[in-house]
Amino acid sequence: MKTTLRNYTVREICDGFTYNEVEAKGLFGLSGKLTIQPEYQRNYIYADGKRDVAVIESLLKSYPLGLIYFNKTKDGLLEVLDGQQRITSFGRYVTDKFAVKDENSLEQIFSGLSEDKQNRILDSNILVYECEGAESEIKEWFQTINTAGIPLNNQELLNAVYSGPFVSAGKEVFSNSQNSNIQKWSAYISGTVNRQDYWERALEWACGSKDNIGLFMSKHRRDSDISSVELHFNRVIDWISETFPNVESEMRGIEWGRLHQKFSNNVQDPVANGQKVQELYSDPFVKNRRGIFEFILSGQTDFKLLEVRIFEEPIKRSRYERQTADAKRNQVSNCSLCAIGNEINNKKIWALLDMDADHIKAWSKGGSTSPENCELLCKTHNRAKGNR
Repeated sequence: MKTTLRNYTVREICDGFTYNEVEAKGLFGLSGKLTIQPEYQRNYIYADGKRDVAVIESLLKSYPLGLIYFNKTKDGLLEVLDGQQRITSFGRYVTDKFAVKDENSLEQIFSGLSEDKQNRILDSNILVYECEGAESEIKEWFQTINTAGIPLNNQELLNAVYSGPFVSAGKEVFSNSQNSNIQKWSAYISGTVNRQDYWERALEWACGSKDNIGLFMSKHRRDSDISSVELHFNRVIDWISETFPNVESEMRGIEWGRLHQKFSNNVQDPVANGQKVQELYSDPFVKNRRGIFEFILSGQTDFKLLEVRIFEEPIKRSRYERQTADAKRNQVSNCSLCAIGNEINNKKIWALLDMDADHIKAWSKGGSTSPENCELLCKTHNRAKGNR
């Protein structure tokens, strides 16, 4: 791969700058010669009032911003290989998209700055390496650089490796912050649009596993039609909302794709499901609310999903002392199941550490985790008792 070091000013880079607020199309500079957001680049993520402002403050203070890398394409045009976030911040500021505070703590957009400060920004020198090489070389190198300080996440890397019509079409739908469906989707999907989290979920659900996304993208790289991905994604979303009519905060980020694969063919009663969710939400002994939904879908038998709270140590110790005193008085074992048998242990007094606290009436059958519903059994009998 050939590299050439060049010096550009912010004025040159921002000449002809265009910025698409939809964030799904390329951005341009250098009078249209420079593509700031190629297909393989992630979306702009500096628009948080901190990092974008810091970039402009660095220009005003003449601080170095680090090297930027362009890729020279076969037709002689340029693409930003690394530095997209900084360059987009330049362009957004000089086109009055955000403000920075001056020395008097007053918010100032670019057009409100004094001429000398405007020129200080526009005349700032930016060192750029222009790189030339095969696409595979450029893409491989792109995955390893991190001069902007924010590593690419896995989906952003996959977008770079498999850039093409499929990625472009996918980002237009699932990485588009103006998509009116985002609010609905955000009830069930964690992450953000501009870091490709929704696109990643759509791909994961379409191909069945996060591990298969790369292979799936490779197979469909030249496709411009993502309708099958959209169709399956919406099918999962609709299934969730129909199965659990009430939206709860714990639903966000659950592995809905896996649950849809496993349980979507099972008959569900949405009304009963909603009532059961509320019942379990109000139970103070359920520790894992996120597990409630799979617990209901799987037939309400896997209680490990709920992480039901066990008896606290003071209750356990108090019950042990009372149970042991009664056993000694009656000359039987302090494990009630040992005491009723004819084994050698029917009169054994177990140490506290050799016993487990259990519900007399199982929690799954309505028993509470209260002192009155607590008994201690030797570990062997407790394991044998199970959920009876």
